[in-house]
Amino acid sequence: MSVISYIEAISKGLWEEMERDSSVFLLGEDIGEYGGAFKVTKGFLKHFGNDRVIDTVLAESAILGAATGAALAGMKPVAEMQFADFVTNGFNQLINNSASIHYRWNLPVPMVVRLPSGAGIHGGPFHSRNPEAWFFHQPGLKLVAPATPYDAKGLIKAAVRDPNPVLYFEHKRLYRHVKGEVPDDDYVIEIGKGDIKRPGSDCSLITYGATLHPSIEAAALIEQQDGVEVEVIDLRSLAPLDKDLILSSVRKTGKVLIVHEDSVTGGIGGEIAALVAEFAFDHLDAPVKRIGAIDTPTPFAPTLEEYFLPNREKILAALKELAAY
Repeated sequence: MSVISYIEAISKGLWEEMERDSSVFLLGEDIGEYGGAFKVTKGFLKHFGNDRVIDTVLAESAILGAATGAALAGMKPVAEMQFADFVTNGFNQLINNSASIHYRWNLPVPMVVRLPSGAGIHGGPFHSRNPEAWFFHQPGLKLVAPATPYDAKGLIKAAVRDPNPVLYFEHKRLYRHVKGEVPDDDYVIEIGKGDIKRPGSDCSLITYGATLHPSIEAAALIEQQDGVEVEVIDLRSLAPLDKDLILSSVRKTGKVLIVHEDSVTGGIGGEIAALVAEFAFDHLDAPVKRIGAIDTPTPFAPTLEEYFLPNREKILAALKELAAY
C-alpha cells in the first residue's frame, strides 16, 4: 500500500495495464516526449516506445476515429482529450460511431477516452467544463468519474478491460490536491457500483467527482454542529448508475441532497431526482434538493469562479435547510 496522489494513481493504473496487456496503447496530443499536458504519461514513451505511445495531431475527431478503428481491429486504445472541453470536436465520432457499433454490428469496441475536466484551477470557459451530461444521455457509452486515488486507479484499470467504450472523467483540481492509500497490487473497481464514503441516517448526500470532498467536509460539520448524520454516497460510475445504492439510502434517510460541479440545469442530478421521485417518493420527508454550478460559462476571475462553483458552505447551508424541514 502506498500513499499517492490522484494523478499518480491514474498513471500507475495505465502503466500496469500496459505492462499486463500488449494490445493497450495510448494516443493523444503531446502525450509522448512532453508526457501530456498534466504529465499523466510522463516516462511512458521511453519505456513503451512510440508504437504504443503515439503523439497525434491536434484533431480530436481524428484521435477518436483512430481509436475506434483500432478497437475494432482488436487493440485497446486509450485516447486522451487534453482538456475535456475539446471533446466537442470529436462528438460525431463518439456518438455516431464509437457508442453505437456494438449495438449495430455486435462487435466489441474496447476503448477508453480520458477526459481531464472540471474547474477550480482558473482555466476559464474553454478549459473547465464538466461535460458528462452530454454523454449520459447516449446509450452505448459507460461513464466513470473517480474522486479518490484508490478509485482512480481501480476504475482506469476496469475501463481498459471493458469490452466497449468507457469515458473516464478525471478532475484536474484533484490531480495534485488529493492523496490517499492505493494498493500496489492489481485490483479493479466494478463499473456501475457506487460507494458509501460516510454512513449516516438523517440525510442522503449523493455526489461524484470533485464535489465529494467538500460534501464530506460539510457532512462532518453538520454532525458536529447539529448532530445530523449525513450519508455521503460517491457514485463513481455515472452510466450505469448504482440505482440500488441510491434508493436504499434514500429509503433509510428520507431526505436527499444531490451535489455535482456541472451546472444544475440539465445536469445528471435531475435524472437522480426523477429516479428518487419515481421509486422512493413514499419515503421522502422533504423535497429533493440539488446543488451545482451556476448556469453560466466558467469565469476566469478567481473570485467569480469561487462564487460560480459549489463549495462546502453552500452544501452545509443546503443540509441545514433539509435537516430543518
